[in-house]
Amino acid sequence: MPGLLRGVARTAVIAGTATSVSNRVSRRQAGRWARQDAEQAQARPAPAAPPPAPTSLAPEDEMSNKIAQLKDLGDLKSQGVLSESEFEAQKARILAT
Repeated sequence: MPGLLRGVARTAVIAGTATSVSNRVSRRQAGRWARQDAEQAQARPAPAAPPPAPTSLAPEDEMSNKIAQLKDLGDLKSQGVLSESEFEAQKARILAT
């Protein structure tokens, strides 16, 4: 009987030690992964900021911008790219803004 008891005790000690070591390795590995994730999160660039809202142009700049758009529109109409109705619709859109 003493031999059997000694064998059971030895098995219990070995199993307890193995469990302890396994848990410690698991915790250490989890910590390592957490640090890597944190480093990767810091290394990632921040999301791009949305483009700035268009600023209001000075009245003179706004008028010259409209004139340039209308000239380009007229050139497209004279080249035959735009029909008369398309030209009128785009002209109205430009002048409405």
